[in-house]
Amino acid sequence: MPHGWIILDKPVELGSTQAVAAVKRNLREAGFNVKLKGGVKVGHGGTLDPLASGVLPIALGEATKLTGRMLDADKTYLFTLRFGEETDTLDAEGKVIATSDVLPSAEELAAVLPQFTGPITQVPPAYSALKVDGKRAYDLARAGEEVTLKSREVTIHALEIHGFDASDGVTLQAQVSKGTYIRSLARDIAHALGSCGTVTMLRRIKAGPFDLSGAISLDKLNEVGKGAPLEQLLLPLEAGLDDIPAIDLDPEQARAVRQGRVLTGMPQDDGLYWARLETIPVALVELSHGEVRVVRGFNLTDVAE
Repeated sequence: MPHGWIILDKPVELGSTQAVAAVKRNLREAGFNVKLKGGVKVGHGGTLDPLASGVLPIALGEATKLTGRMLDADKTYLFTLRFGEETDTLDAEGKVIATSDVLPSAEELAAVLPQFTGPITQVPPAYSALKVDGKRAYDLARAGEEVTLKSREVTIHALEIHGFDASDGVTLQAQVSKGTYIRSLARDIAHALGSCGTVTMLRRIKAGPFDLSGAISLDKLNEVGKGAPLEQLLLPLEAGLDDIPAIDLDPEQARAVRQGRVLTGMPQDDGLYWARLETIPVALVELSHGEVRVVRGFNLTDVAE
């Protein structure tokens, strides 16, 4: 039973759900059970728009217990903002709803970026997966209904210019908190410059601890269904925990953690850790005042036996 991560460099026009389906298809073709009870579980760690490319973490087996944590993780994007036109979708797929002759200079752009660094408030795009009265906002928008979404607080940890061309657009890199919409960020930057704009390229280069260095192409994924060893593409479960420290347990402690018991007298500082027996992950745990409590246990073989 495989447990771990496939980091897909998702191509443009492939949806996140379609990417998960592609992983399942290749696992089935490789002989793995992904349908019946007890089969391989598969899930993704953060939706990526079809028009966006880049890092899409896909969890297998026990790693699916960490997808919620991956959704909450910071993400880093490269995006190109072209000034002069704004579409209803805020990307190249939509229809133009506003135009402007104002093409800001690189100096003017650099001057406004500090306004969009740190905690900010933004209104998500009408064409988004957020729900309004139980319906997806993009479904309502496509049906011609007016969509009003509430503003939200997000954090832009870093925002810098990577390339500038007044006519073709500016490419920026943004490290952002969960819930941040890059299309809204681009729209608001353009408005702050007295212009309007549209995102013409969006690429996620990092999601949580995963970046493009460990990502594979869709063609590489498809080789699994043709007989290529899955283990050559699969990162271990603990790769999704690289951003937090580990606690080493002895066999008795590992057995107690697997049973959900609280460990006491631990010397480490308070915080989130992953507990391991030798090299095998046992659980995601929270340590407070010397006590270790299980946040999420992992049912991996040969643990605490």
